[in-house]
Amino acid sequence: MADKSRKRHIAKAITWRFIGTLDTILLSWIISGNLYLGFKIGIFEVITKMVLYYIHERIWYRLNIHNSNRRHILKTFSWRLIGSLDTFILAWLILSNPVAGMKISIAEVVTKMILYYGHERIWYLFDFGLEKNSRRKK
Repeated sequence: MADKSRKRHIAKAITWRFIGTLDTILLSWIISGNLYLGFKIGIFEVITKMVLYYIHERIWYRLNIHNSNRRHILKTFSWRLIGSLDTFILAWLILSNPVAGMKISIAEVVTKMILYYGHERIWYLFDFGLEKNSRRKK
């Protein structure tokens, strides 16, 4: 039998990427002053972040941390480290400016940690893609 949690992780990756991409486009536009470049950074991130997020979810699914607040805070920080590095590299390459890449990735540390924590808390309320016996304690 296929692991049902994979559907959950794919759904979480899609919903998070939608939120994250909108945030990246907005911040990139504000910092670069160029909406086209903001969209370009956001579009490239859709690809890189979807792959990285799915891998991140699979790793966290296998970890045995049941306390929801601790788990969500640790996941938030680990994902933000991965995500910020990815944003920095993409923005630097697309804008040809490491300082602008750093500004965008630093701005995202704040906005995306808040958004990600909320995303995790909302998904924790739903059993979609979980076995009945695997529901984590709230």
